[in-house]
Amino acid sequence: MTDTAPADAVPGAPAGTPPPYGYVAAKNKEALINRMRRIEGQARGIEKMITEDRYCIDILTQIAAVSTALETVAGILLDDHVHHCVRHALSSGDEAVATEKTEELLQAVHRFIRTR
Repeated sequence: MTDTAPADAVPGAPAGTPPPYGYVAAKNKEALINRMRRIEGQARGIEKMITEDRYCIDILTQIAAVSTALETVAGILLDDHVHHCVRHALSSGDEAVATEKTEELLQAVHRFIRTR
């Protein structure tokens, strides 16, 4: 047995405690942070394009790229939510918690669909 905590362990949590959210696992969280940093850079690039009076179609192309990148992050988070939070709620045996997470998931999906 080693003294090191698993990569997805939550600092300060008792050993064996799963992360509170699916994306908290070290590899998932770091990948999401990196994606968001790239998106942030793209958004700054769009601002610069506008400042520099770049061609409108080029700006719209970049906006579409940022939008797609954000949708990808949302899809990853939604997938993690279903596989972690909702799955744990359904397997908990607590019907109120399971109902709450199911309703929360449905509301999130509806919000995501409305943005399309």
